[in-house]
Parts: sequence; C-alpha cells; structure tokens
Amino acid sequence: MSDARQYAPATQRNRDVILDVLRPVLPARGLVLEVASGTGEHVVHLAGALPGLAFQPTDPNPEALASIEGWIAASGVTNVRRPLRLDATAEHWPVATADAVLCINMIHIAPWAAAVGLFAGAARILAPGAPLYLYGPYRRGGAHTAPSNEAFDQSLKTRDPAWGVRDLEAVIGLAAADFTGPDITEMPANNLSLVFRRR
Repeated sequence: MSDARQYAPATQRNRDVILDVLRPVLPARGLVLEVASGTGEHVVHLAGALPGLAFQPTDPNPEALASIEGWIAASGVTNVRRPLRLDATAEHWPVATADAVLCINMIHIAPWAAAVGLFAGAARILAPGAPLYLYGPYRRGGAHTAPSNEAFDQSLKTRDPAWGVRDLEAVIGLAAADFTGPDITEMPANNLSLVFRRR
C-alpha cells in the first residue's frame, strides 16, 4: 500500500510550542475542528497529547486529505475523525458545532477571502467563550517583524498575488464583530499564536 503522507519540516519545530499554548486554552472534553489541516502532522500530534478531546481535521485539497488519512493510520491515534473536505470560504461547513477551532498556517497561504470565511464559519459553529486559535507570521504596525518574514511574504506573492503575510491589525478587525481578544503569544521563528474567544 502506498504511503500518501506528506511532510512539512516546520511541523517538527513548532508542534510542541503550539501544544504548550493550546493546553490551557482547549477544553478538557469536546470536539476540536481544525481548518486547513494540511499534511495532518499537527492534528495527530495534538490528539496524541490530548486524549480527552476528539479532533476533526479538514482540508479542501484531496492530496492533503489523503496525507491526513495516512498520518492517522500511521500514528495509531483513535481520537481523530476521518478528514472532511472543507473550504473556509463556504457558507456552510460540514461540521455544525465544535468546542474549539484551530487554524495553523493558513491565512497567509490563501486569499484574504479565506480569512474572512474562517471567522464567519467559526462564529457560526462556536458557543460563546469557545476559542478560535490561529498560528502563523503577521505584520505588526504595517511592518514585517523580521527580514525572514519579509522574504517569505515576497515568495508567497510570487506564487500567488492573493497570498501574503497578513497585517495583525486587519485580522483583529476582521474578528472584532464576533470575537474578543486576541491573546497573543510570541512564538519561535517570528510567528504568533492568537487566541480569540466567541462573544
């Protein structure tokens, strides 16, 4: 049987620091929806460390969905559901309710409409007080926080002009109608963890 697993090298470097931020944020029990699960490496790592939670990975990309399936099978975790196809911009998501929503490294590798859809969708399915977690690089005060982030931003825009490192203030503004926060944690490699809470 062929192995459909994909590998994102950054996951090995950031998965434990992300877990450290999420431990006090996520509920002890319930369903965690991950939007844009990518390779699937993060979700199986989090699930292995947080066995009281059920995780629902999603992605719009068929190759990513196959990779997620591969990681679930290889890891042996039993609290990760089969991945679902989810386009963040869709008006209806395949999950009606969740106790938390995670989105790691998506909004800069997608059009701005995906960020708009992420907050709209999370607002529809989260109860008041439930967390929405974002991780990735951001511009602050209109400027990049490191030369490496500026170079990354340029490389993203070369691949697709609709992509790019987002302004933190614009993301907070997008969230403001439905979410409080964010609580911001500085992360390695000039990334940020943002925790919003449903109003």
